[in-house]
Amino acid sequence: MATILTTISSTGLSNKPSLARRSTSSILTPVTLSIAQSRRRLAVRAAETDTDKVEIKVPEKAPSGNGGNGGSSINQLLGIKGAAQETNKWKIRLQLMKPVTWPPLIWGVVCGAAASGNFHWSVEDVAKSICCMILSGPLLTGYTQTINDWYDREIDAINEPYRPIPSGAISENEVITQIWVLLLGGLGLAGLLDVWAGHKTPVIFYLALGGSFLSYIYSAPPLKLKQNGWIGNFALGASYISLPWWAGQALFGTLTLDVVVLTLLYSIAGLGIAIINDFKSIEGDRAMGLQSLPVAFGIDTAKWICVGAIDITQLSVAGYLLSSGKPYFALALLGLIIPQVIFQFQYFLKDPIKYDVKYQASAQPFLVLGILVTALATSH
Repeated sequence: MATILTTISSTGLSNKPSLARRSTSSILTPVTLSIAQSRRRLAVRAAETDTDKVEIKVPEKAPSGNGGNGGSSINQLLGIKGAAQETNKWKIRLQLMKPVTWPPLIWGVVCGAAASGNFHWSVEDVAKSICCMILSGPLLTGYTQTINDWYDREIDAINEPYRPIPSGAISENEVITQIWVLLLGGLGLAGLLDVWAGHKTPVIFYLALGGSFLSYIYSAPPLKLKQNGWIGNFALGASYISLPWWAGQALFGTLTLDVVVLTLLYSIAGLGIAIINDFKSIEGDRAMGLQSLPVAFGIDTAKWICVGAIDITQLSVAGYLLSSGKPYFALALLGLIIPQVIFQFQYFLKDPIKYDVKYQASAQPFLVLGILVTALATSH
C-alpha cells in the first residue's frame, strides 16, 4: 500500500550493480561505511551535453532551514530535507517513516471508498476508513520508507550524510526493530479489517502482503527494482496510487477489472511523480551506479519524460471518461490538468533540481483532485 500503498511521497530507472558492494541480502547486515567515505564530496555531471551539466556539492550537515541553526524541526518531523539534527529517538523514528509521504496514500483510500459507491457517513464506515488510512499511511508507508532508508544508507552517506542512519543517530538494531514492528502491525491490521468487512477472502491482507513485498524488492537486493528507472518508478507509482485505492474500494465494495486497469494506468502518472524525486539524487545515484532516468538520459530529456508521463496519462483517462459517457467528469479532469501544465512550465521545466519541491507543492493538489474526480466517475 505504499506498500498498500507502496501502495501516491512527498514524499522517489536499465540494470545497475548492487547498491552495496558487500552483500546486503539480509536486513540484518551491519553498516560498514567509513567516516571518510560517508563525508566525501563528489562533483558529478548529469549528462555529457552542455545543457545538462550540473555540479552538486553535498553539505557536511543538514542544510539550515531556520536562520542558520542547523535545520528545521518541522522538516525533521516530516522527514524531508533541511531537517534539524535530533537526539530524541522517537522523533528520529518518525523522521525515518517520512510522514510527508503519507497523504497521497491516505487520499488513495478516500478515492477507493468513493469509487465503491457504498461508503456512508456512519460512525462505523468512518472508523473503518480511518483504520485503513492508518494501515496505508503510518504503518505500511512508514515500513516502506524505513526499509528504503536502510538499504539506501550508502547513497545517503554521499547525498545526505546527516540523515539518521548514516550519521549514527539511530542504531542498526533500532532500525531493524522498527521495520519489523511496522510490517507486522500493518499486516495484522489488514487482517482485522478483512474480518470487520466480513470478507470470506482476506483481500485487504493480500493487498497489504503484496504491497509489503513490492516495497521490499523495490529497495533490497538482489532484485532492487529502483535500480531500473522505468520498472522502479512504475512500481512506486502503483504503490502510491493503485494499492491504497484498491484497499479502500475492497473495504466498502468489490474490486472490478475496469477499476484495476484504470488505476494501473494512473500509475504511469505516478511514475512521472517518482522521477521528480530522482533529480536531487543524481550525485549519489551516479556514484553508486544506479541508473535513474536523470542519470541515464540526462536532465533535459528526463524532465520531459516526467511531465509527459503525468500529462499524457491524465489526458488518456479524460478520454476514457468521455468515451464512457461521462463528459462532465472528463471536463472536470481537463480543468485540473491545465494548472498542472502551467506550473510545469513555470517551475519544473525551468530547473527540475531547484524547483522540484515548489512544483510538487503547486501542481500535485490538482493531480490528486483529478484522481478523486476519476474515482467519483467510476462510482456512477
